Formats: sequence, C-alpha cells, structure tokens
Amino acid sequence: MSRSATASRIRPHSAAQWVGVSIIAAWILLAVVAPLISSDPLAQTTSDRLQAPSGAHLFGTDQLGRDVFSRVLHGARATLPIGVCIVLLATLVGVPAGALAGFVRGWVDEVVMRLADLLFALPALVLALAIAAALGPSVSSAVIAIAAVMWPRYARLTRGQVLTLRQREFVLADRATGASPAQVLWQTVLPNAAPVVSLVAVLDLGTATLAGATLSFLGLGVQPPTPEWGAMVSSAVQTPEAWWTSLFPGFALVSFVIAINLYGQVFDRKELGR
Repeated sequence: MSRSATASRIRPHSAAQWVGVSIIAAWILLAVVAPLISSDPLAQTTSDRLQAPSGAHLFGTDQLGRDVFSRVLHGARATLPIGVCIVLLATLVGVPAGALAGFVRGWVDEVVMRLADLLFALPALVLALAIAAALGPSVSSAVIAIAAVMWPRYARLTRGQVLTLRQREFVLADRATGASPAQVLWQTVLPNAAPVVSLVAVLDLGTATLAGATLSFLGLGVQPPTPEWGAMVSSAVQTPEAWWTSLFPGFALVSFVIAINLYGQVFDRKELGR
C-alpha cells in the first residue's frame, strides 16, 4: 500500500467520519488548552459542594466542591494519553513478535502463536484486572495490564501480513541481491505491512481508552485526586443524587469512543482482515 493510497484511506469521506474527526480534534485541543480555560481541578470549596450546573459552575461541583467542568477538561489530559500509550505498547510488543513468527517460522512461530492463542482464550478484562491488581494500582500498571492482553492481536495481524509479503516479487528480489534476512524483514517487509497495522491501531484507540478508564473506575488506574474520566464516574457513584458528577465525565468518555468508531468507518474492514 503506497503512501498516497494510505493517505486517501485515512482521509474522511462521509459526514459521519468528519463528525468523528472533529470530536477527536476538539478533545485533543481541549486537553492541550485546559490549564488556560479552566480553574484548578483540585481546588476544594466545601461551601460549594454538590452545586448543580449554573453560570458559576457550568458542570456543577462534586462532593468536595471541586469544579466538574475543570476536572472534565483536565481529565482529558490523563484519559487520552493512557489509550495512546496502551496501543503503542501493544504494537511495540506484538509487531516484532508477529514479524519474527511469520518470517522465521519454525519453533519461533509455534511459541509466539501458542502464547497468543492462550491469551485469546482467556477473558481479556478479567486477565487485565488480574495483572493490574498484581502490579498494584497505578497508571503504568493499567497500561501494562491492558497492553498485555492486546499485543496478541497485533502479533497475529503482523504475522499474516509477513506471510503474505515474504513471497512477493520485491521481497524475493531483495533476497536475490544478497540482503540478509534481517535487512529483508526490517527494511522491506515490515514497512509494507506498517500501513495495515497502523490503521488497526487507530481503530483500537477507542477500545484502549475505554479499557483504561474501566481500570481507573475500578481503582486500578489513575488514583485520586488526579482527574480522570473513569475515576470521576467511580467517585460519583457515592452521590447518585448529584447526576451531573457522573453525567459529564461519562459523556466525555462516550463521545470520544464513539468519535473513534465513526472515524473508523473510513477503513475497509475486509482488507484489514476483519
């Protein structure tokens, strides 16, 4: 797949896709400028606790008197990078493993694929919870736990791409010119497999973001008082009468995940092996 073809595929072509891109861009922009357009998300004013949305507090206040609008905006600065880090770590582990499995074959292929099959056979969320609990509640634990259950997806996808590309004419030509197997794999095969893997990684960003927020909701990710959408919804459970404390962070999370899915319509799922 050429660069021009890849650019054509990732460019939105429908109204729904443009809506998705606009929402994604809006949240990224709000995360960047949050300190400039909102107050301190950790500032507590007990006299203003559980205030409904108003002109003074657009999204109301929580049980500690903190401004929910400020916390939602700053929560984007924690929630969105977690999803990106999860996908990056999963690809950094899964892509090399799948590439070696598909190119070297033999016992390497067997070990990698049997390990991937084992992880696929286990409930992903349960396994992620177990890993995060074993590592201890923190952002890094959440990222590692979710990436640990996502990397087999990239390993299998990359292996399939490598198996297809290793018999193509340009790869055989490289071998004929005396290029080493390592050079053929890393300089010829993987660059041609990268576009498909990259497109799948974009689609997985919504799933990874939601999974990271889920672990934070369960107390295994971002820890209080740092604002994070999943953790904010979790703390709001204690005050169900203050609907705004859960509605706005929950809506922020749902809107971002839906935006990723809307944008994902730009890809041909059959070509991506789905």
